Amino acid sequence: MNFALILFVLTAVTGVVWLVDRLFFAARRPPGAADPVWVEYSKSFFPVLLVVFVLRSFLAEPFKIPSSSMRPTLEVGDFILVNKFIYGIRLPVIEEKIIPIANPKRGDVVVFRYPLNPSQDFIKRVIGVGGDVVEYQDKKLTVNGTPWPQRADGSYSYLEGLRFETLERSVEETDGNPALAHTIGINAQAQPVYPSNVRPFAGRENCDYNERGFKCRVPAGHYFMMGDNRDNSDDSRYWGFVPDDHLRGRAFFIWFNWDDIASFAFKRIGSAIH
Repeated sequence: MNFALILFVLTAVTGVVWLVDRLFFAARRPPGAADPVWVEYSKSFFPVLLVVFVLRSFLAEPFKIPSSSMRPTLEVGDFILVNKFIYGIRLPVIEEKIIPIANPKRGDVVVFRYPLNPSQDFIKRVIGVGGDVVEYQDKKLTVNGTPWPQRADGSYSYLEGLRFETLERSVEETDGNPALAHTIGINAQAQPVYPSNVRPFAGRENCDYNERGFKCRVPAGHYFMMGDNRDNSDDSRYWGFVPDDHLRGRAFFIWFNWDDIASFAFKRIGSAIH
């Protein structure tokens, strides 16, 4: 379901009804006569729909995290806000960039349209930008020859369906910069990549796979994405690069989580996303 399109249609319809009534019909009604029901509803809802449409299209859009691929950074059920203008102003609905502002940086957590099904939104971390050489060997990242150091940080457990998963928790430094650290989860029993699960994708010739990992050169205007839950993430390892025109925005804030409220923990609500 394209919610942006539905919101646009509702805004347009209520706005047209309100405008046509004001220009052509309002003056013809007897003094004190009530507005028709459809006009009254349009006048009431149009300003609200317009404000929501503008805010959602150009400033910040809410998303809900549906899967475990970004644990421990983002948990299932997190409601997050995505900055829609940080990478450029895009036309609503068709998502075409009209005013470039900035490009995603390595380490950004980004919402984008899934290349294999553009009607579906994914969220992952930017690992490589156009021209970068990304290597992932024995679960250690290197970008353009610069290692991303990992520091052990205990363990992380969560319920996945009926299974209780426990991961090795590590703090990873983007480009080796401690100021750009983020948390990842590693399953020591899993392979770094499963080459048999790699689907055909544009630019596949830029990648080499083996049982220890992979090496990819990112095409210009594209991005290489990986989930923080490294061994439970369907990401660029398996379906390739994300074009710039598929970007929706950068995730920056957790504004709600039902489990956080129910447990009175209040550890996630109001947290920035790193």
